Amino acid sequence: MTNFDYALWIPLLPFLSFLILGLSANKIKARAAGLTGVLSLVLATALSLLLAWSYFGAHGGGHEQAYAALQPLKWVWLRFTDTLPFEMGILLDPLSVMMLVVVTLVSLMVHIYSLGYMKGERGFARYYAFLSLFTFAMLGLVLANNIFQTYFFWELVGVSSFLLIGFYYDRPSAVAAAKKAFIVTRFADLGFLIGILILSYYAGTFDFAQLNAPDGPVLSKDWAPVFGGHSLMFWALLLIFMGAAGKSAMFPLHIWLPDAMEGPTPVSALIHAATMVVAGVYLVARLFPVYELVDYGAALQVVAWVGAISALLAAIMAMVQMDIKRVLAYSTMSQIGYMMLALGVSDGGADALGYTASLFHLFTHAFFKSLLFLGAGMIIHALHTNDLREMGNLRKHLPWTHWTFLIACLAISGIPPFSGFFSKDEILAAARENHFWIFAIGYFVAGLTAFYMFRLYFTIFWGRERQYSHKPHEGGWNMKLPLAFLALITLVAGFIPFGEFVSADGLPHHSALDWKLAGSSIGIALIGILAAMYLYSEYKQLPSQIARSLGPLYRLVERKFYIDDIYAFVAKRIMIDTIGAGVAWFDRHIVDGTMNLIGRTTLRLSSAIKGVQSGQVQHYALAFLGGALALAVFFFFRS
Repeated sequence: MTNFDYALWIPLLPFLSFLILGLSANKIKARAAGLTGVLSLVLATALSLLLAWSYFGAHGGGHEQAYAALQPLKWVWLRFTDTLPFEMGILLDPLSVMMLVVVTLVSLMVHIYSLGYMKGERGFARYYAFLSLFTFAMLGLVLANNIFQTYFFWELVGVSSFLLIGFYYDRPSAVAAAKKAFIVTRFADLGFLIGILILSYYAGTFDFAQLNAPDGPVLSKDWAPVFGGHSLMFWALLLIFMGAAGKSAMFPLHIWLPDAMEGPTPVSALIHAATMVVAGVYLVARLFPVYELVDYGAALQVVAWVGAISALLAAIMAMVQMDIKRVLAYSTMSQIGYMMLALGVSDGGADALGYTASLFHLFTHAFFKSLLFLGAGMIIHALHTNDLREMGNLRKHLPWTHWTFLIACLAISGIPPFSGFFSKDEILAAARENHFWIFAIGYFVAGLTAFYMFRLYFTIFWGRERQYSHKPHEGGWNMKLPLAFLALITLVAGFIPFGEFVSADGLPHHSALDWKLAGSSIGIALIGILAAMYLYSEYKQLPSQIARSLGPLYRLVERKFYIDDIYAFVAKRIMIDTIGAGVAWFDRHIVDGTMNLIGRTTLRLSSAIKGVQSGQVQHYALAFLGGALALAVFFFFRS
């Protein structure tokens, strides 16, 4: 049997890079900093691929035996009680091994790409230190063998994303975006923590293997309803999903994601395509047996509807955005909604097509969405603007970017033979088998996705030639190579028999392509593409005329359904101006007033009696005689 102890080095290598770069950021040269970061990820990626090859090769049980779940490293760090220890360790199973490959490959491409994109930036070494810290945190989260260790790295992911989003700390917009992401996800993570505490209190363990075991302390017990017709464990799972929804920018906790585009574009590719935002999907998948069986999967129904609503709202909002990165941000939210939707409609066991489809889409989406973000970075690098209204006919100036961007757009639109077609088709098939209305939403969103992505494509690479202040040109090999590599994976990843490796029960899952459904999904995608081509391939006034004709409806979508305004109203008018002002008044007048009254009373009392000890002998003699006289009078009248 293969020894997997070297798995510990996969997260440790980027952590060592973070320490080296963090401690020497002001001294190390930019070239050395970049090479340090890239080398650490080259080694971590090589180990991840080796581990995946060894694991699936050595521990696959064919058609009769599930893949083994291994814990090569495990030790007790803290003991909360005699029966509830906090362990640190590594869990290797198909889910974690797949995520290792995704995180390291995408992070490596971002590290290489950043050599060109961030060249000459102030704080270059600091940037690579933060990238390494984020990669370490995400790898630690993926490898965690228990839910409390997951939470530990979950918060570290939040801290490192805060640092990366606010990398341009001299820009007020970047600082505001970093704070917004941090605060929103902290509210969500509070629910996550409470859910962990409830789950672990009644289960008596943090360990995933014990939590998910059919004869374990959670699944073997028949939980009685306690509130709203549901058990306490159901509410614990909803609280845990609250953390997942916050990290994955699901409705209504999605408001931080578009603003997070203030960070460097390669950061957007890393955080908002393949790693941080899919952490929520990974968490639900990690606890899938618990979600599936507690209260007959009631929590999964919530997951499905939140995913469907998020996918629909984000797709609609993406259609009106004028910032290239914000279009991709809402696209990410919509695709993560697809993944959540698929998990929610999964019925478990050997027929859990939704589970496999969700993680297959996570796998394919990681590569084509990071390709889209890095392609957007190439465009921004060439034009120094994010505004679509300042772009047009760039295909002849940026041919490398044009073709790779087109491949990614075809993939996300679900056009065969690109990878997104296969994973999205499985999601629609799973939804059709289990819930008609969720399937209908997913099918409609497929058409919207094709439309807004090709709106982006035709606006940038076709349309009217703009008056550029300089001739646009593409970056060097270190920016082109990641695009080519990700485009290649996007071309071939759909042919990987993903269900052979990752499934709900660990056994190989075989799914046949339903060409009737696939044909209809291709058809609606082509309708979206043709509509975008008609409206945006040439300079026309028709899109503006349609926007004006829609009037209030268009403004509703443009203002993001006023969800941000509602949050701003609640935060400022209610929490700050009303509740905060009331608390401030109470603190100022009652708490401070009480303390000030005690102080003033003490001063007046001391001023009144301070003459008792004046230091003058005649005063003391007079007081002595007065006291003696008073005592004499007292005893005289008493007798």
